[in-house]
Amino acid sequence: MLTYLAGSKINIYGDTLKTTMGIIPKLSRFDLSMIVISLVIGMGIFATPAEVAVSLSNPYLYFGAWFFGGAISLCGALTFAEIGARYPTTGGFYKAFSYCFHPAFAFMINWILVISNAASVAAVALIGAEYISPVIMPAGLQNDTGIKIISITSVLVLYVINLLGIKMSARTQNVLTLFKIAMILLLCAAVFKGNTPAVTAHLNHSHINRNNLSGFGVSLIAIFFTYGGYQQTINFGGDSINAKVNVPKAIFRGMLVVISLYMIINFAYYYVLGIDGIQHRPALAAALAGVMFGATGYKVISLLMFVSVLAFINVNIMANPRVYYAMAEDGILPSIFKHINPKTQVQEFGLSFFVAAVLIILFFVGSFEKMMSYVMFFDTVGLSTAALSIFILRKKTKHIDITGIYTIKWFPFIPVIFIITYWLVTLSIFIENPTAALICICTFAVGLAIYFITKFSQKTKATP
Repeated sequence: MLTYLAGSKINIYGDTLKTTMGIIPKLSRFDLSMIVISLVIGMGIFATPAEVAVSLSNPYLYFGAWFFGGAISLCGALTFAEIGARYPTTGGFYKAFSYCFHPAFAFMINWILVISNAASVAAVALIGAEYISPVIMPAGLQNDTGIKIISITSVLVLYVINLLGIKMSARTQNVLTLFKIAMILLLCAAVFKGNTPAVTAHLNHSHINRNNLSGFGVSLIAIFFTYGGYQQTINFGGDSINAKVNVPKAIFRGMLVVISLYMIINFAYYYVLGIDGIQHRPALAAALAGVMFGATGYKVISLLMFVSVLAFINVNIMANPRVYYAMAEDGILPSIFKHINPKTQVQEFGLSFFVAAVLIILFFVGSFEKMMSYVMFFDTVGLSTAALSIFILRKKTKHIDITGIYTIKWFPFIPVIFIITYWLVTLSIFIENPTAALICICTFAVGLAIYFITKFSQKTKATP
């Protein structure tokens, strides 16, 4: 991800790792910073504060949880920065852990993260549906049923579009990221509008406010969901100019921007809506726009948020089947995942498999709050376990320390803090939603079974 010995013809890992000389570094520090920001800032910040406020109604605990979550996420980002620096290769999130542990373990972790991506797409689809539902749905369907209808319909429409071979360009990523930052700052300007006292929503108070350690732990489930995504930068090592300098700085600066934006917009939510208002308004961005611009602003921002959601879903529908393709190339998934339609250049089976996973999750889990438990159990287990590889890589690649590669300051405290915190959040999820945790554990087991079944099948076919 982060760095490699540019121009070197020496394979620093012996026969274990192929060189990446075919990749020409083109990404600047600014490009990398935009990548980090765009990977982290999705749609969560426009919905998860409501979940956090439910657990922590005390403003000091509320903001403290967001700051703490940002600091821990920064620890995780720096940990994966060194992992990428020590094992720079395309698809590093699979290759590095296969190198450190066992291919079966690497497959199980990546299998889970692929499923987690499907759950994330489903969760984001629900957020988008919550925003657009008051604009397009009749009053009688502005409920969970209407939101589910919009979510499923959106995914199916994009599935059909992708089957036709229509592709989205990634060249507008920097522009879209800057646009999203500008939109957040514009929403935050609501605090400067005159006569905007905190708007409270005197609805029902069935939520349980737990201003204690338990509530703090539960709130981190939503917060880490919102801060997640930086780990994907582990795949950009070969693309980075002067990676050993630029990537760590880009990750650090990108995460500082994210943390700052999250704290600012949370202050805007609190100033305009109050904690009680945050709790009862899932479409928070639209609520701020409504305060600033009235009913028209509410509708416009709702439409923009929904379009942003569609773009996120479409990118994932296009990208995730390629992960299956890479695994199938290594012989870990069945060869049908490699099949590409010669006319449309679409991985029809892989595409259908991913969309089916999204729809199944949407069908059985109809709320964003429940979805987060599944996504974050996958992520907390997967990322904390993957972070353990830094200790193995430090031993296996000790001989390259003199080359000036990026290393974490205050090692091993930074990765240890990250890993232990994620384990505690995993425990919180298990206590809060044991059904989701058990389902996720079974999914881990299914991934392990798929690996060994595939390998046994290959061995049987190879035997004369």
